Amino acid sequence: MIGIGTRTAIDRSSTPSGAADAVRDPYAPERDAWAVLAAVRGLGPIGFAALLMHFGSARAVVATAAEPGGADRLAATPPIDATHRSQPILDGIAAAIVSTAEERDRIVARLRALEIRVLTVEEPAYPARLANVAMPPHVLYVRGDVGSLSRPRAVAVVGTRRATGPGRTTSGRIATALVAADATVVSGLAFGIDGAAHEATVRAGGVTVAVIGGGHATLGPSSHVRLAEAILASGGAIVSELAPDTEPSKGTFPRRNRIISGLSDATVVVEAPARSGALITASWALEQGRGCFLVPGSIDSHASAGCLAFLREWSQASHLVAGIPQLIADLGFTDPAPDKDSRLSGAAIQDLGEAESAVARALVAGLATVDELVARTDFPVATVLAALTMLDRRGLAIGAYGRYRPSGSLLGELHTFREDSLRKTRGPVARAGQPMLP
Repeated sequence: MIGIGTRTAIDRSSTPSGAADAVRDPYAPERDAWAVLAAVRGLGPIGFAALLMHFGSARAVVATAAEPGGADRLAATPPIDATHRSQPILDGIAAAIVSTAEERDRIVARLRALEIRVLTVEEPAYPARLANVAMPPHVLYVRGDVGSLSRPRAVAVVGTRRATGPGRTTSGRIATALVAADATVVSGLAFGIDGAAHEATVRAGGVTVAVIGGGHATLGPSSHVRLAEAILASGGAIVSELAPDTEPSKGTFPRRNRIISGLSDATVVVEAPARSGALITASWALEQGRGCFLVPGSIDSHASAGCLAFLREWSQASHLVAGIPQLIADLGFTDPAPDKDSRLSGAAIQDLGEAESAVARALVAGLATVDELVARTDFPVATVLAALTMLDRRGLAIGAYGRYRPSGSLLGELHTFREDSLRKTRGPVARAGQPMLP
C-alpha cells in the first residue's frame, strides 16, 4: 500500500523554515518532498499514488530521482493494482521528476518566501470535508490560518463575475447571515458575486476562505489584492492546489471549483447565466453529496438564466433560495454552531467490534497504510480492509491515496492520545528516519 513510514506529529503553528524547524517538525522534509513532486508537470494523482506506494515516501522518490539511473527506476514504477494496468510513470514524466528534483532547494525557498504552508492529504490538518471527495488534491498550498479550512460550518457562495447590483447585494446579505450563524464563507476571489461575498464576510467580522485558480504568486484579479490581505488579516485563508508560479487558465478554474464545493457543507449560487462556471461548482456539490442552493431571480434576467435552468433540471437534488432566513433554516444553522471540542470528544472506540476497534486504535497511533495496520493488529488483509470500510461508513476514518487517518469522533481519541503522550515526555522525539505520532 502507499507509504510504509509511520506518520509524524505536525507542527501547525507556523511554516517550517530550515533545519531547526525540521527538528521541531519531523514531517517537514516529507512535506517539502510532496511539494517538489506536486510541482512536476504532468504528474497526476494516480502516478503520484503509484510512486508513494512503490517507494514508500515522497522523500524516497526525490532521493531516487537524484541517483544515477533514477529516471529508469522511476519509470519502472508498477501500477497501483490490477485495475490500473497502464504504466503509471511514463519516461517523459520520470525525466520531469528528475529535473524538478534538481530544483528542490529553489522550490522550497520559494514557498518559504511567499509564506505558503504546504498541506498534504495525509496530514491530520488536511480539511476532512475535502478529504472525503473523490481524488482530493494531494497537496494544498495555503496562506493564512489552516484551521479556517476545518471550522464546523462552511458554505460556498458563488456566482457570475458580471453580477448585477441586486445580485451583489444578495451575495453580501447571504454572507452576512452566514457569519451570524458562525459559518465560514468559501468563494473564489473573482469579480462579482465572489468578491461581494468575501467583502461582506470581512466587514461582518467573519472568516472567509478564497480558493484561487492559479498559484499564489499569480494572484488575481489585481484589484482584489487588498481584499486578499483583508481575508488573511481576518483569520481566513487563501488556498490553491497549484504551485505558486502557475498561471491561471481555462482548465484550472473547473478544478478550483471542485475544491470550493469540497471545502463546504453546501454551495449557494446567487447569480449565474447559462454556461456559468458557478454552475460547475453547483454540479460538483451534487456529485460530492453536498447541499446545493440557487437564488432563482427573474425569468427575464440573463444573469439568472443558469440558476433557473439548473433548478428545473435538478429539481429533486437542488434547492431554491426562497429568502435568507429560509436559507439559514434549510442549511440547519438555526441552532448554535457545535463546539468543535464537544463534537470530537467521547470514547469512539468502545462501541466497535474487535477488528474495527483494533484498526481504529492503530489509526489513532499514527499508522496509515494497510500494510502497517495488518502488522500492528495481526488480522488478515481482508479483515483489515473490511474494518476500514466499516470505519469509513461510520465517519471514523478517511482514506486517500492508500493512506488512512482518523476522522469524526475518532479524532477525540487522537486528541487524548496526544495529550497523554505529551504528559509522558518533555517533547516529541522521533526515531531516525521515522515520523512521530501526531
